[in-house]
Amino acid sequence: MLAPQALQSIALTLQLATVSTLVLLAVATPLSWWLSQTPSAWKSPIESLVALPLVLPPTVLGFYLLIALGPSGPIGTVTQLLGWGSLAFTFEGLVLGSVVYSLPFAVQPLLQAFERLGHRPLEVAATLGASPWDAFWSVAWPLARGGWVTAVILSFAHTLGEFGMVLMIGGNIPGRTNVISTQIYGHVQALEFKEAHTLALGLLVFSFGTLLMLNRFRRTSFGAMP
Repeated sequence: MLAPQALQSIALTLQLATVSTLVLLAVATPLSWWLSQTPSAWKSPIESLVALPLVLPPTVLGFYLLIALGPSGPIGTVTQLLGWGSLAFTFEGLVLGSVVYSLPFAVQPLLQAFERLGHRPLEVAATLGASPWDAFWSVAWPLARGGWVTAVILSFAHTLGEFGMVLMIGGNIPGRTNVISTQIYGHVQALEFKEAHTLALGLLVFSFGTLLMLNRFRRTSFGAMP
């Protein structure tokens, strides 16, 4: 039987993963579409910037985000002027950090799906009188559905396992920022290995199941996409 604090961390983690995934889709969809269509010289630098979390340690990103969210940081200054206070060590700060850290896991599947789509279907839609907006929702959206499914699964699963970013921005405040990964860390620090094992095993099983489901989806559906 899990302790109340462990159940609380699981609930908070699921909430964080859900909110972060929704925000990621809202950000990654137009960004991926623009990257797939633009001939701009800014495409390569922006792609590299988006992929930066894949190679940087999460503590590095967390450190700079913590500074940005602080009272003297650019984001912290704006949020304080708006009366929101500092986002550091809050759930909202965790969402922001999760979006930044998981952005490549949402952008890359969508970008690949849009690039596989090519320009031809959109050109045909345009000749039939469809506006760019209509062509996107009636043509690009259905044909790139595999990219969205992959983006949702990877973004959600990746957020569940975050540690360094979460610890830097949110700490491990019970009921506010203690997610599963930091709860496991706290148990280990307290030599509570049984409790740590229970949470870690659950996260391991979930992660494996997620990847298994994604691989099966790719084999059955992704190959049929253009």
